[in-house]
Amino acid sequence: MTGSQVLRAHDRPATRWKNGGGLTREVAAAASGAGLEDLVWRVSLADVARGGPFSSFADVDRIITVVDGAGMELTVDGVPHTVADCYQPFSFPGDAVTGCRLLSGPVVALNVMTRRARATAYVRVAREGFSVVPRTGVLVLVIALAGTVAVEESDAGLGRFDAVLFSDRDAGALRVDGAAAVITVTTTSGSPGT
Repeated sequence: MTGSQVLRAHDRPATRWKNGGGLTREVAAAASGAGLEDLVWRVSLADVARGGPFSSFADVDRIITVVDGAGMELTVDGVPHTVADCYQPFSFPGDAVTGCRLLSGPVVALNVMTRRARATAYVRVAREGFSVVPRTGVLVLVIALAGTVAVEESDAGLGRFDAVLFSDRDAGALRVDGAAAVITVTTTSGSPGT
């Protein structure tokens, strides 16, 4: 991929979760095959309308961030964790037995999954402008969460949940007057990047 790529929220079809308990919209992903079991990394936004068990993903690490709603309590291998504050990433093993209890109504959650030994991810929330300069084997995905987010080079404005993907050696600057999720994915040598 050359240059940044804008990924519009309205272009994402909703699909059922692996366990059928909710809906997800894939923002971007890389896989070595056609299915979720082949994922190297995946970023999606999930509509969580009710509590229940999470799907298990062998050899996958997850980072979940509430981006809308009152939050949830996740029980990961028997240990409860309250994920109530918007924009606070929470990391856990995707193959752990995980259950979810909503604190007060539905939530929208940003979900980042990486295959262990193939990729790692880091999630932060930016509230002011910043520059992106990925290195080889690194990509940066920026998702508009609130307010105004724009890519300076193209002056492309991002609506809520729109995203822009920068692959290795693609540089750019973003204006942020609100909040944007910044997901940095580093792949190991030989893994597909995008």
